[in-house]
Amino acid sequence: MIDQLHSWGFREADDTAGNVAELLVSTAVNDGGRRVSLHLADQDRQALIVVLSHQAGLAVTNERVLPAVAALGATSCGADTAQDGRRLWAVLDL
Repeated sequence: MIDQLHSWGFREADDTAGNVAELLVSTAVNDGGRRVSLHLADQDRQALIVVLSHQAGLAVTNERVLPAVAALGATSCGADTAQDGRRLWAVLDL
């Protein structure tokens, strides 16, 4: 993921992006599904990191995850659930 940000010309947010992605992925892994998807996009000097747990039927999130993501430096973050699982996302300024 960091390599992709670098290929897009963004090098300033390595620690923040890595730490946020690690927290989102570890949260999704703890959901107990068989797979996890990570999606990355950029627009207007911001990156969007989305992680999908592929585990349906979960609560949107616990009370600690989103404040922890924000504390790592995310500009905004959120979570939702759908038939394909829980989605956690964060937007980072680049």
